[in-house]
Amino acid sequence: MNKKIDSRRIFLKKAMIGAISASALPTSLAMANTAQKGAKKPIVISTWDFGVAANQAAWKILQTGGSALDAVEAGVQVAESDLSNPTVGKGGYPDRDGHVTLDACIMDAEGNCGSVAALEHIAHPISVARKVMEDTPHVMLVGEGALQFALEKGFEKEDLLIPSSKEAWQEWLKERQYKPIMNIENKSFNTERLPGNQYNHDTIGMLALDASGNLSGACTTSGMAFKMRGRVGDSPIIGAGLYVDNEIGAATSTGVGEEVIRTVGSFLVVELMRQGYSPEAACKEAVERIVKKKPEIAKEIQVGFLALNKKGEYGSYALQSGFSFAVCHNEQQDILEKGKHIF
Repeated sequence: MNKKIDSRRIFLKKAMIGAISASALPTSLAMANTAQKGAKKPIVISTWDFGVAANQAAWKILQTGGSALDAVEAGVQVAESDLSNPTVGKGGYPDRDGHVTLDACIMDAEGNCGSVAALEHIAHPISVARKVMEDTPHVMLVGEGALQFALEKGFEKEDLLIPSSKEAWQEWLKERQYKPIMNIENKSFNTERLPGNQYNHDTIGMLALDASGNLSGACTTSGMAFKMRGRVGDSPIIGAGLYVDNEIGAATSTGVGEEVIRTVGSFLVVELMRQGYSPEAACKEAVERIVKKKPEIAKEIQVGFLALNKKGEYGSYALQSGFSFAVCHNEQQDILEKGKHIF
């Protein structure tokens, strides 16, 4: 009799476990699917609408098994060459004294990195940054020293102040009222374009994961329009404008670089992903840190973060609406997504 009772108890226990497992199965599958949503390899992502064309140049390298490092360099060169883009490369707006100065950095899967800042007369600062990484014991070269190095490496010296940029600068000079206030030149020049849309930025940041599972990133800019002579933002600063950790993921930023530098933003995003945050959640936390530190300034400027983890999952977040980013992978090469935002 006792044996029958024990057998019945065992049967009921197994049946209950089976029922619980069966009911939990759809949820488990749903969680697994959610975790893998957006996961692709190889993949390249970059900031802003012009990232679409840049991504496609990078994709030509990735789709044939090329390295993420080669891909991001080739990709951002497209933006640097685009004369209609007033925020990157040769088409960039000058500083308040009429000098076009360029900043860029690059970082590979091994933690190697190179950077140039306040570089004049060279149309592709990203390639000079790579040479700094590969051919010197240093991470950053600036100003005249960066130019000297570039010329020694065979880069062509040229006048970067193209007619359209010169015209915009001369127009700004008519009502120039420089004060050491964040973004004052941009506001006095073109108030209807601030703070949220695609004109209120100064960067292309690109992140790639190649078929071998290695990450790299690049960031390049002409800096804030009509900035003070010598001003450098976050774009060429490893940890601020760009950071890559091949174990975890990579991040880049765009917008008003001063606030990104204060929070070491891209490094922060990667470290949050290390703690288990998704790329989007990590980017959101990074922009929320900016709001907490300077809530009033945060309402008047744009900063956006873009992140890619080791699985190929990506996400972004910005202070203001208007931030966009481009995505390119095996299934589609011309994706443009709107970034989520705080305000």
